[in-house]
Amino acid sequence: MRVVNIGPDPSLTYRPNLENSKEKEEYRNFVDGSLFNRVFKTYSVMHTNQTVDFVQQKHSEWSNCNHSQMTMMDAIMSLDQLVDESDPDVDFPNSFHAFQTAEGIRKEHPDKDWFQLVGLIHDVGKILALWDEPQWAVVGDTFPVGCKFQNSIVFRDNTFQDNPDEKNPKYRTEYGIYEPNCGLDKVLMSWGHDEYLYRVMKFNSCPIPEEGLYMIRFHSFYPWHSHGDYTHLCNDKDQQMLPWVKEFNKFDLYTKTTDLPNINELRPYYQSLINKYCPGVLQW
Repeated sequence: MRVVNIGPDPSLTYRPNLENSKEKEEYRNFVDGSLFNRVFKTYSVMHTNQTVDFVQQKHSEWSNCNHSQMTMMDAIMSLDQLVDESDPDVDFPNSFHAFQTAEGIRKEHPDKDWFQLVGLIHDVGKILALWDEPQWAVVGDTFPVGCKFQNSIVFRDNTFQDNPDEKNPKYRTEYGIYEPNCGLDKVLMSWGHDEYLYRVMKFNSCPIPEEGLYMIRFHSFYPWHSHGDYTHLCNDKDQQMLPWVKEFNKFDLYTKTTDLPNINELRPYYQSLINKYCPGVLQW
């Protein structure tokens, strides 16, 4: 197996000044490390199976939010059962990452409670993995399907060879099935927790600002927000929202440390934010 180093991750430039962080060069290491084999396997299966047909099937299956009913806090705490197999930076339950991200945002943006709330809930869509979805259809970086797979996608050179869309001429051009500058809202992204949680928020009419919804929907779209790819599909609104997604990314990525928060102490404050923006029992 030959793994191609795609070079430094441009998102490193957005690192905040947070204490107890690893060195910035140590994050998103897709070249080696103790978790490399697990991560590479997850992306290999993902890049083989994430096709236009598969994504459309998942939209049909999950967008009606008729699978479960639970509160947002219950959904967050259920992530204690999940360790993200695509993440080269952490090997602890995802619920800790939720509070780490929220606290990092709270420290630098104390006046934006909706931003803190987004930090807390951004990965809750990973609950799909607890409902028998394979992790390759839940976690990891996202990318558009239905057009050319760009080189900035993680493991681009050696994981897409068995993807049927890679052999379909209709999907191999720069624009594929899309119009220039059509807007990301009209682009089919690889299916995962980002799109699912976005649809849950919309279905339940949660009053999160549009900036926050973009963070939820595109925080895993690293080829766009950190590598500058796919701008030919973006419209003016996408470009206006990009700085907000970048601002979120630095907290999502660089608050991942083994210094775990005391969730019991933090929970009352964040419950108050949930009561404001995602109250009651939600449809999932």
